[in-house]
This record gives sequence, C-alpha cells and structure tokens, in this order.
Amino acid sequence: MDQDQQWLVNCLNASLDPNHQVRTFAETSLQQASLQPAVLLKQYIKKHWNEDEEGFEHPVVPRNEKASVRGLLLALLDDPYKKMCTAVSVAVSTIAQYDWPDDWPELLPFLLSLINDQTKLNAVHGALRCLALISSDMDDKMVPKMVPVLFPCLHTIVSSPQVYDKCLRSRALSIVYNCTSMLGVMSGVYKTETSSLMLPMLQPWMEQFSSILKHPVPSEDPDDWSIRMEVLKCLNQFIQNFPIIAETHFVVIVGPLWQTFVSSLEVYKRSSIEGVEDSYDGRYDSDGAEKSLESFVIQLFEFLLTVVGSPRFVKVVMNNVKELVYYTIGFLQMTEQQVHTWSLDANQYVADEEDNTYSCRVSGALLLEEIITFCGMEGIDAVTDSVKRRISESQQEKDNGSPGWWRLREATLFALASVSEQLLQAEVSGPTIGNMLEQILTDDVATGVHDYPFLFARLFSSVAKFSSVINNQVTEHFLYAAIKTIGMNVPPPVKVGACRALSQLLPDATRGIIQHHALDLFSSLTELLNNASEETMHLVLETLQAAVKAAHEVSASIEPVVSPTILNMWASHVSDPFISIDALEVLEAIKNAPGCIHPLVSRVLPYIGPILSNPQQQPDGLVAGSLDLVTMLVKNAPTDVVKAVYQVSFDPVVRIVLQSDDHSEMQNATQCLAALVSGGKQDMLAWCGDPGFTMRSLLDVASRLLDPDLESSGSLFVGSFILQLILHLPSQMAQHIRDLVTALIRRMQSSQISALKSSLILIFARLVHLSAPHVEQFIDLLVSIPAEGEVQGAYQIKVTTTALALLLLTRHVELGNINAQGLLIKSEAGITTRSRAKLRPDQWTSMPLPAKILAILADALLEIQEQVDADNEQDSDWEEIQNGDAGDDEDFLYSADATSHNRPTYEYLDAMAKAFNEDQEDGYEDELLSAADPLNEINLVNYLHESLAKFSESDKPFFQHLFQSLTKPQQNAIELVLRR
Repeated sequence: MDQDQQWLVNCLNASLDPNHQVRTFAETSLQQASLQPAVLLKQYIKKHWNEDEEGFEHPVVPRNEKASVRGLLLALLDDPYKKMCTAVSVAVSTIAQYDWPDDWPELLPFLLSLINDQTKLNAVHGALRCLALISSDMDDKMVPKMVPVLFPCLHTIVSSPQVYDKCLRSRALSIVYNCTSMLGVMSGVYKTETSSLMLPMLQPWMEQFSSILKHPVPSEDPDDWSIRMEVLKCLNQFIQNFPIIAETHFVVIVGPLWQTFVSSLEVYKRSSIEGVEDSYDGRYDSDGAEKSLESFVIQLFEFLLTVVGSPRFVKVVMNNVKELVYYTIGFLQMTEQQVHTWSLDANQYVADEEDNTYSCRVSGALLLEEIITFCGMEGIDAVTDSVKRRISESQQEKDNGSPGWWRLREATLFALASVSEQLLQAEVSGPTIGNMLEQILTDDVATGVHDYPFLFARLFSSVAKFSSVINNQVTEHFLYAAIKTIGMNVPPPVKVGACRALSQLLPDATRGIIQHHALDLFSSLTELLNNASEETMHLVLETLQAAVKAAHEVSASIEPVVSPTILNMWASHVSDPFISIDALEVLEAIKNAPGCIHPLVSRVLPYIGPILSNPQQQPDGLVAGSLDLVTMLVKNAPTDVVKAVYQVSFDPVVRIVLQSDDHSEMQNATQCLAALVSGGKQDMLAWCGDPGFTMRSLLDVASRLLDPDLESSGSLFVGSFILQLILHLPSQMAQHIRDLVTALIRRMQSSQISALKSSLILIFARLVHLSAPHVEQFIDLLVSIPAEGEVQGAYQIKVTTTALALLLLTRHVELGNINAQGLLIKSEAGITTRSRAKLRPDQWTSMPLPAKILAILADALLEIQEQVDADNEQDSDWEEIQNGDAGDDEDFLYSADATSHNRPTYEYLDAMAKAFNEDQEDGYEDELLSAADPLNEINLVNYLHESLAKFSESDKPFFQHLFQSLTKPQQNAIELVLRR
C-alpha cells in the first residue's frame, strides 16, 4: 500500500471515530480531496491572482510563479481526457481575464498554432474550448483584433468534415457566435467599422452554413443537431446585427434552411412525439452543452422568429408562409414525455401551460403569432388553411384507427388558441373559425373523456377562447358541461380545462344558468380547492372569482359556503404572495357582490381583531396579510362598514406603525390607515369620542414615517397616507403645513428609494395647488428640495406636471438661483463596460431650475404625443420594405410645418388629450389617490397649453431665453401647443 492509499484508509477510519473533532477533521480532508485539482486551481486563481479582484486573499501569486502556471496549463490543453481538458481551459480563461493580452501576449498565437495543427486533435479540442471561454468575455477592443486572424482558422475547421468531427466544428462555430455577438453590440457605435470587418467574411460563412443545413436531419445524432444549432445561432447574429450585408447572401441559405426545417419534423415526430427513437432529452456533452433534439428545434424556431420579425427578411417567408404554418403546427403536438408527466402531475400541466416554459410547443406558438403580426391577412389565411389541412389529417388518422390521432387535433386547437386574439381582431376570419370550431367540437365531444383527456381539456379552453364567434347554444352546452365536469371523477387535465372554460365563459353567461347550477358549481369548486396543489389552486381561485362575480343576487346565498373556505385557504397560505393575493381577490369579489359585504365583514373582524392587537405572537406574514385584508374591506365600502372596521382595527394599526420594525407590516399598516381616512373622512375623527386623540394618532403616524432616520422601505407608502390627510382633513392639516413641509424635505433628503421620493414629490405638487394663488409664499419653503425622483402613473404625472407649471408661472426670483441636473455629457466613443463606468462615472450639465421645469413640461408633451403616434410606429418598418428605403428618418414629432399641412393642430392636440386620459385606465393607479382628488379631472394637454401660452406672453424675452436651452424635439413639442 503506497502513501496516498494509506492516507485514504486512515481518513476513512477517522471519519468513524467517536471523537467529534477527529471525525470532523477527517470528513473535511476527504471533502477537499474529492475536489478535482483543476477546480482547486481555479479557486486559487480567483483568490490570489489579482489584488483588485473581489474576494482576493493574501498572498498574491508572484510574477515568476504566474508565468510557470501559465506555461504548465497550456501544456495540458491536449489532455485526451475531455473533462480534464475542459477544467484546464476554464483555468486558462480565468487567468486570461487578468493577464491577457498585456502580460500574456503569447496566449493567442499559441492557441492559434494548436487549432491549425491537424495532427493533434486533442490539442485542437483544448484550444477551441479555451477560445470559446475567452471569446465569451471579450470587450470591444479585443474582438476587432481577434476576428481577422481567428475567423479564417475557424472556417478551415468548420469546412473540413473529413478531418474534424462535428463536436470540434460545433465548438469552432460557438466561437464565431461569441465574436459576432460582441460585434453586434459594437455596431451601435461602430456601425461602419464592424460592417467593413464582416463584409469579406460573410459570404464564405454563409456558403458553409448552407452546406451544413442542406442535408436532411438524421435521427439519433445529437452531434449533428448540435452543429446545426450553432449554425442557426450564428445566422441569427448575422441577420440581426448586419442585415444589409446579410440580405445579399441570404438566398443561399433559404433552400437548405427549409430542408432542415421540414426534415427535422419527421425526426421530432419519431423521437419526441411518438417516442420510438432516442431524443437525448436531459443529456449534455462533456462541456455541459445540451444535446437534446428539443433544444435544436427550439433554436430553429428562434431563428425563424428573427427572420419573420425582420422587415428585410420576412418577404422571403411570404413566398411560402402557408407551408411554414402547416409544418409549425406539426411541431406543436404533445410529446410522449409531456403526456407522461402531465398525466401524473396536473400541477406541472398547469404550470407549463400558463408559464410558457422553454419548449418546442411554446416556441412554435410564438412563431405563429409573429407570422400573423408581420404577414397580416396572408398570415391569417395561412393559419386558417393549415388548420383545415391538419384537422382533415387528424380525422383520417382517427378513421384509420391510429391511437395518436388526437395529438394532431389537440395541437391544431392549441395553435388556434395561441393566435386567438389576432384572429378575432381580424373580423373576416371570425365566421370561418367559428364554423370550423363548431364542427370540431360537435365531433369530438362524443369521444371518451377518459381516453383522450388532453383533447377534452383543449376543447374546453377553445370554446372559452372563441366564444364570441361560436353559436350560443354550443357555448352554453360547454358551459353546462364544464360545471358538471369539475364535480365528476375525470382525469385532472380535464378539470383544468373545465376551470379555464368557466373562468372565461362565466362573465358573459346568462343569469339563468348560474342560478340553476349555483349550488353545484360552488360546492364542486370549494371541494376542488380543498384538494388542489399550488399551481391548480391558482386556477381554481381564479375560477371561483369569476363564479362569484357572475352569481349576482345568488351570491348572498352562497357566501356562507364560500367565504369560510377562502378565508381558511388565505390564512394557511398567507406567507405565499401568489396564493394569498388570489384568495384576497376572491374575497374582494364576494365583498362587492350584492348583499355580501356585511356578512363577510362580520365573519372577518372577530378573527382579525386579536391578530392585529397581538402582532408579536403571530406567525410570519399573518399580520401583514391581515392588514391587506382589512384594507381591501374598507376600500369603496359604505360608511357603516368603514366605522365597524375602524372600531376594531384603528388603534392596533396605529400601534403597528409606531412600534413595529417589520417593514412589510409598516407598509401595509400605512396603506390601511390611508384607506380608513379615505373612507371615513371627517366623520372618522368622532368615532372614538375624542376627535383630538384620533388626529394626534394620525399625526404621530406621519411623524414616524417621515423620520429621516427610518429606513426608506418602512416609509414607502407615506405619500399616499399624507395625501389622504390633506384631501379629507384639510382644516385640521392646515395648521401643520409648515412642519409637514420641513419633515417632507428631511425625509426626501435621506430617502434611498426612488418610489418614496416620487410619492413625496407628489405631496409637494399637491401643496403647490393648495397654495394657489399665493404660490410665491410656498416657494420659500421649497428652495432646498433635491431635484430627484421619478414620478410614474397618469395621476401622479398630472398633479406634479401641473404643479411645475404653476411654479414656472410665478417667475419667483428664488427659482433662478437654483441649479438642477441638465443633459448627460457624452464621454469618448465606445462601449461602456463596468470597469470604464467605475473609472469614468456619468457627468451632467447644470441648468437653472426654470429651464429644467420648462424641459420637464416639454417632455410631458413628448410622452403624450408618443402615445398618439404609437400605432403608426408599428407599421413603419414594414412600410419601409414595401415602399423601398425612405431616406432620412423623420422625427416622430411633427415639425411646425408638417403639423400645419398634414394634420390639424387642434385635432392632434385633442387626440393627445384623449390618449393621456386613456392611459389613466392602466390598472396601476392608486385608487385612493386618483378617485378622491379633483385635480384628476384636469385635462393635462389643455392645462399645459394655457400655462405655456400665459408664460410666453407674460415675459417673452425670459421665455425665449429658456426656450433656447431645450432640445429640438422639446422645442417642437412646445411650439405645437402654442400654435393651437
């Protein structure tokens, strides 16, 4: 027994020693020995090679030792054991990050000498692996130097299948991909230089890609799939980053690409769909790259997505779009693995269907959407024609007794569902789709639900997607069937489909159906909820919400059945944000249903009161969740409900804000108090018998939340709370305005969160409006406010923008004494890497505050104009191809002349105002803020027009001075409204 063997035996014996210290030492020694030497070397390099590296530990490796290590590593690149070779390559690339090219200039010449030596293929593999790692982390200075010398060597490897196997050729292509990706990033700054660099290389590479793709895709050959996948990745970069020069050579690719696409479907069908051949799912090569057929097909779809989405290349697809759609539907069939997994795990079925997981099925559906988007009616016609062909083929398979006939039928329905919105928007396709679906539904509903569960699930969801173009009798039949199905003993996927159908059909269902089946429906759903897993729980809760909203007056009778179940579900999953939010939305639907709010509140308050009164004794998340529940009950509730909630919760919620260190509890408590103030208004002050005590409690809350020493996260929603105090308790707050402004300034100066800053800016803006017409007096309190923070949301933008307009109109002398951040000073040309950003942080000009305010008002107009012009921008790329090159790009803003000739200014401004008002309906506004504030009724465009006109007329020289400091688009925007 040699020394190493004896050491191993001793360590193994010591690991069984009863002495804990001896046993721990032995286990640690064995663990260290299990690590590969190359891995230890990589860790050593990370810790000791570079003193500037994060995590560096002394001592630093001496220069002579570094040179020795580098030389020894390069000598090991031809190791025949591929995993060792990969580990050495990782170590080399890690050192290269620090030493190459300055301290290691011989690295690239040495690697090039290895890949050019056809007699040592192991060395070629090591060098390529090393170059692949290095090329994935190069900057814009190294790539242009490397590409001219490296690409010819790589082309020799890729074009020599008689010398190099597919693995080596794939590795060479991965380096081409890495370099081309970096050149693409650079092309934004160095467009001419990068195009000139790629121009002479593009043709030979395109020809080589063509020779690889032109042969039919073989079965059970992952090496062939891998090299085609690398070709597709490179092509993707070529047409994305160098479309003009790639377009010239693209024709040579079209035929081979089609050959690869069509032949891969047959291989995919045998390997993945039918499972009779090996698809290599879940297997990887020695470098960690995936070898599966699925990954290759997904890459194929990704490339086709790029082609279809490019105005330059989509015209090639247009010639054969029907066949492209036809074959794509074939790829959407469920694989044998999916059928197996989803049959055993409905949770996974729901997750994969809803989350659009990484799969061939999802990629194919995305391609169909893109085809309709960029091909218009021709794309829609291609989809409808292909659907008819595939339905006919599946019927033939069914008639011939093929057991897998249902897969193609299900895939076709899945394809239709994936583009349902686009098809329904194109009204001409509605009747065609409706008639086709009615026939399919009538035929397939008679098949066995236990024999074809996934087809039945798809039938249900198809009815829901296309209910607007399907006969009402068919829709009602399936709605009734879905209600029955969720209470039957059927496979889980069928119940999933039934829930999906119910959640979408119930909102438009006739009241008679709900009334007749309400008890069965809610009983089945609550039972289903009790047995649901996480993903299916979300679906059932969504269905319950739709059922409650559709139940109308029946809701009061089912509230005692549903509410306890949902409350228990909410309480047991309160720490899960997804499930608890879903449960809360169901409870909110019950609250809003006729006759349900009082019994629901009576059910909740006895449970919530003790939780809020003893927050320290509750499990994690329950207090914060309970505050959310209370807030939901109070919003838009009758005064008697708000009072009942106040009497149980006001004092405990105030104590939580004043005493808690849990930021989520403080945030939710702040929102809860804001809702109570909004609902109770002046009446709330008298509900406890002592108006002074209630007001002092509210001010104490404001004082804690505005404490500059409090972490910003705890104060996040203080803006909403204070705004409710200002809006609903104005007389009580008036005497505290000066102290409030001081506290707001201090809180803003210490704030670390932009959302908090923006909410505080909103308060200042509202106070500006309240101070009118004596805005000058209020300005004296604002001169030290930092000009920071970003305001988001239509209501917040409206209040702050109009407040800035008011400030500008005062022409207060103090405004001119304040400087604000101006324009970004552009640094030297080049890509901004992280290291450069650290050395040269962004620098900005300085500008007087009045000029900054005018610029902000102009930017607000630009934002609104952009909304008006958004629809036109969608088609601009396609129009460029149809009409040829359009020459110089026009600014999306109309110049003064263009406006007067092309579109009447008044109508355009009217459209701008309408667009901004529509933007307020985005669902993200704080209801408490926007609903109660009369400023929300302001027409922003009209307000800005009047303010800017008044400002320009009152002091034309001053206005012209500020106007000259604006950018050209900002000047155009202001000129547009002034010409009204």
